[in-house]
Amino acid sequence: QVHLVESGGGLVQAGGSLRLSCEASGRTFSDYSMGWFRQAPGKEREFVASISWNGGSIYYTDLVKGRFTISRDNAKNTVYLQMNSLNTEDTAVYYCAGRAGGRYYYTKLMEYNVWGQGTQVTVSS
Repeated sequence: QVHLVESGGGLVQAGGSLRLSCEASGRTFSDYSMGWFRQAPGKEREFVASISWNGGSIYYTDLVKGRFTISRDNAKNTVYLQMNSLNTEDTAVYYCAGRAGGRYYYTKLMEYNVWGQGTQVTVSS
C-alpha cells in the first residue's frame, strides 16, 4: 500500500505561484496514476489534474489549464503541482490521490484508491 503526504501549501497573493509536492511511500509508486483534487469551504471536492504512471497521459480541469502543471518523478516517488497565476478561486485544501495500476489519467474521486491528508492553499486578493 502506498501512502501519500502533501506539502508546499501556504498563503500567496493573487497572481503568485506555488508548487505542491506529494511524496509517496512504498515500492509501487511507479504503478500508480496520480491526481490532484481540491476542496474549498462549503464546496465539494473537485478534480484538478491527473497524470498516468509514466507521465504520458495528462489531463486538467478547464479551470486550471494554462496555469497549472502536473508532473512526476518516479525516482523520487513524488508528484508535483506547479500553480501559476493563482487567483482567489484557487483557495482550497489540495489533495493528492493515487490509483493502483493506473495506465491513464482519471478525473473522478471514485477512481482513486489512496489519498493524502491535504495541504491548505490560500490566495489573498
